[in-house]
Amino acid sequence: MATITLNDKKTINAWCMYDWANSAYSLVISSTLFPVYYEEATKIAFPPDGMVDFLGFHIKNTVLYSYALSFAYLLIAISLPFLSGIADYTGRKSYFMRIFSTMGGIACACMIFFNGYNVELGIATFVVATMGYAGGLVFYNAFLPEIVTQDKFDSTSARGFSFGYVGSILLLVINLAIIQAQPTGEAKLEATKWSFLMVGIWWIVFSMVTFRFVKDATEKQKVTSQILTKGIDELKGVWAQLQNLPNTKRFLTAFFLYDAGVQTAMFLAPLFAKNVLNMDGGQLIITVLILQVVAILGSYLAAKLSEWKGNKVAIMVLLVIWTVNCFLAYAIQTQEQFYFVAACIGMVMGGIQSLSRATYAKLIPENTPNTASFFSFFDLLDKVALVLGAFLFGYIELITGSMRNSILALGVFFVAGAIVMLRTKVPFSSRR
Repeated sequence: MATITLNDKKTINAWCMYDWANSAYSLVISSTLFPVYYEEATKIAFPPDGMVDFLGFHIKNTVLYSYALSFAYLLIAISLPFLSGIADYTGRKSYFMRIFSTMGGIACACMIFFNGYNVELGIATFVVATMGYAGGLVFYNAFLPEIVTQDKFDSTSARGFSFGYVGSILLLVINLAIIQAQPTGEAKLEATKWSFLMVGIWWIVFSMVTFRFVKDATEKQKVTSQILTKGIDELKGVWAQLQNLPNTKRFLTAFFLYDAGVQTAMFLAPLFAKNVLNMDGGQLIITVLILQVVAILGSYLAAKLSEWKGNKVAIMVLLVIWTVNCFLAYAIQTQEQFYFVAACIGMVMGGIQSLSRATYAKLIPENTPNTASFFSFFDLLDKVALVLGAFLFGYIELITGSMRNSILALGVFFVAGAIVMLRTKVPFSSRR
């Protein structure tokens, strides 16, 4: 058992370096480069329309990708209660965080061997890397109360986010420079593969900084069947409490509905741009960079609107903009129009996520001793929402033959979420 000095600057920076390390996977791989490379590589391997052979099934490449994303987060959602129990009760957070980050980094690096023909390898490495990313975050977040006092939670969490943002943007710019320096489309595609290796190495190497300085503060215990079920028991307890908190329950229903649309749009927008508008990888990387920068401004404006009119009004405004974005995306015909829609998405992307978590914090019981359990429940809904959204996105494309219809269907999630949100009472002040 290690002794940790609370609010130690070196420990805090080391903890934040984990965000620097693994956020590269979220932005560079899952949100930008891999979906674009996957679509292009499989279309070349399976001309003319990218109908791939996967485990005996003949399926459209983009539909398979949507299903793979949904499956990855389904596995995460199933694992989350068990991982939460391990994080809370074993005192071995650094050990399991190391396992997940190593697993994710190696899987990400192995994507370099995916050439479009070996679809099973591409999907398997994507699923495992996504599991490593999300699984590591469970233990990373659980370290926060052990390294800082409660008054430092917000600032330290924000510092970790900023580390992740800067690190992932930096690596994405490096990858963009390498890809754009290539003379031909084939060379650009080959260079994209090397970004997978770079992210995997980046992830593992910078995670070592965290493991060097951030140590478990509690006595190590074995993982037993009782510990494994602790997380499930806690989630059951939250569900039981929600039966007496109808307003909180309504908000969670609204959040689940619109979050399915938010996350699906964020993860699959590059695939939509590549498939529908024939945008190349360089254009999409630039789009994502612009989107991230605009998201900072959007988060600031959303926070100001919330201060002025309250969380409920701010969320409703953002949901209206999200709904309009879906209709605009359905109708766009040019790449310039996509840039405009992407900028609009950036304006509401960060704001809706930050306001949702803040609103939920206002609606859980004041002075509850199990705040962590309430937020574990919130995180579980977040993962299941993506499972539903990504699956329906792929299924609608499968039965209609058009990804535009999938985008339009996302608007239904936002409308349904807004309807439920209208019936939800949210306190204006920071607490009730």
